[in-house]
Amino acid sequence: MAYEAGDVLRDGHSLLGAARELLADHRRALADVHRALAPLREGAAREQLASIPLARLKDVTDGRLRLGPLEEAGFTSVADVLAATPYRLQLLPGIGPQTAQQLHAAAGSLAEAAERSAGIRIDADRRDEALTPLVVALHRLVDAGPELARARAAAEEVEERIGPLVHDARPAGSWWRRVLARPAKRERARQAVGELAEALRRARGTGLLISQASVDLLRPHVSPDEAWIDFELRASDYQTLLAELAALEPEQDAAEGFLPGDLAARVKAQPLDDTFRRVSLRGYQSFGARFALAQRRVVLGDEMGLGKTIQAIAAIAHLRAEGATHFLVACPASVLINWVREIETRSSIAAHPLHGGGRAAAQRSWIAEGGIAVTTLATLHSLDVPDGLGLGMFVVDEAHYAKNHETRRARAVAAWCGRTEHVLFLTGTPMENRVEEFRSLVAHLRPETAERIRPGDAAMGARAFRSAVAPVYLRRNQQDVLVELPEVVHVDEWEEFSAADEAAYRAAVIEGNFMAMRRAAYAVPDGSAKLGRLRELVQEAAENELKVVVFSYFRDVLAAVRDALGPHARGPISGGTPVPRRQEIVDAFTRERGHAVLLAQIQAGGVGLNLQAASVVIICEPQVKPTMETQAVARAHRMGQVRTVQVHRLLTPGTVDERMLEILQVKTRLFDEYARRSDLAERTPDAVDISQQELARQIVAEERERLGAS
Repeated sequence: MAYEAGDVLRDGHSLLGAARELLADHRRALADVHRALAPLREGAAREQLASIPLARLKDVTDGRLRLGPLEEAGFTSVADVLAATPYRLQLLPGIGPQTAQQLHAAAGSLAEAAERSAGIRIDADRRDEALTPLVVALHRLVDAGPELARARAAAEEVEERIGPLVHDARPAGSWWRRVLARPAKRERARQAVGELAEALRRARGTGLLISQASVDLLRPHVSPDEAWIDFELRASDYQTLLAELAALEPEQDAAEGFLPGDLAARVKAQPLDDTFRRVSLRGYQSFGARFALAQRRVVLGDEMGLGKTIQAIAAIAHLRAEGATHFLVACPASVLINWVREIETRSSIAAHPLHGGGRAAAQRSWIAEGGIAVTTLATLHSLDVPDGLGLGMFVVDEAHYAKNHETRRARAVAAWCGRTEHVLFLTGTPMENRVEEFRSLVAHLRPETAERIRPGDAAMGARAFRSAVAPVYLRRNQQDVLVELPEVVHVDEWEEFSAADEAAYRAAVIEGNFMAMRRAAYAVPDGSAKLGRLRELVQEAAENELKVVVFSYFRDVLAAVRDALGPHARGPISGGTPVPRRQEIVDAFTRERGHAVLLAQIQAGGVGLNLQAASVVIICEPQVKPTMETQAVARAHRMGQVRTVQVHRLLTPGTVDERMLEILQVKTRLFDEYARRSDLAERTPDAVDISQQELARQIVAEERERLGAS
């Protein structure tokens, strides 16, 4: 008994010590971040105070202060008052010691408020001594990964549950403690040992989770160059964490989609389990996932670029933790591969693509094993699923494709809505502009609510419309919820070849023509899967009045894009376009109100032009030199950009596109490490040689072997 009690106590002490060590390590890591934030906040506050007139000091003191002596002495802003000591202030004519103290205290009060509200932005182009320590400090937390939050929660639970049990069980750990303990304490110790043993049994695996998180947190600090490189690769993770730690929260009403207070409170009270999730959520994303769970059958209409897919996966992950096993996503064929990859990356739930030749086998596997089945809207009607199979959630992406109830896809959507309790429709189209379309979508979810929606409801304005339909519709805009530096969001758009694409690609491989392989996806425009996805992206950008720049290395690809988009697309800007003419095209693109599209060769439009009017960048194919893409994106993502820049790279799996990415991945990182240390290298992409001939030979050989064309 004593030996067993001693073992239990040792195990309890060990787990409790690991938990407390992790929590202490995390507190130190947070302290490093806040230490790095302090001078940045102070600097931002000083800039803000320099623009605040002296009159604001009266607001802090109920208007009792006389400001005339300050104005006569040349003081113009609150920053001037804060920079002066009370002693210096009282030397001014008409200001006594008490007034000097009041003035300085009032300025200090405004300074504190300015520091609390100061927006701290990480800009990769600004690598000064003040910002670098913040990036280095954030790196430790970002590099620990999404498992850190789960490990911290486990550690806190261990401290709360096991800590008291270890304390109470101590007398049972040795004979002399038992002898010295009073009878009541001995009895309590005996009970505590049993409770501790049971708690340790339930916490099996927790120790490994906590220990791994501690190892991740205790890794040595990386160099500034390494931290900046990692920031560019994972900017979204850094910005999300910074927004959380610096309390850079958007206006609450905007983040909550201007929902009525009682509904917003109910949504916030909805739990959100992260056991099966592998991604951290921003505040507004967490709210969106909770909204889908709390309201059960809804339309999530966030503007493009805000992460609707991640919010859907978060809601599914919660339901999986509650015991649901089967989930279904229906989407356009053009985004099916993206859904599968996002599920695999952002969750630990199995993804089953029900598409193509292996559809039947994948469907059998999904039915037997559970997970998330991803199928297309066009084939949704053909799924043969047993009636008794319970579905945890049904997600419809690009749900506006199901607006016409007479179509086969809409009837299939309606049938699945009828057999599922949780339904989530996703659309980036602002529904307040399309009330009838919105009504038809809501009719799939809540027919009684659809009947109450009237065409005139939109006349009240977007915010009022959203409030009126709040129980079933949530939409947030980028400008409302992204309060940090507009970042670059990279999205790889994986598109399976169409039959025409594949034939053109095979012919190019047989010829050994590397350049033809790279642009084979556009060789037959009418059947091009990439062009189809490009049109969808441009259409969604148009719905949200966003400007788009389309880059390709090839003039004939841009010609195909221009034909596909119509005469309103500006350009293309090519290597042969005279510099004055280039600027005229860009100026016209910038001046155009709302949505516009500009086409450019990446080697021409990616250098020397300011394209910050654009917030959507589409790259038609991966580039041989990584710097081409970097410089092209930098034309839009630069100082003065006020929106998140979305970069969509069109790719085809299992082809030259994927081979190039695999080979260039290591070279990209090596180039970044070099370029970040050399201004010359950044200005001259050719400073680091990535041999196109070598790359072409290697990829052509691999593809000929894979296709049996050698």
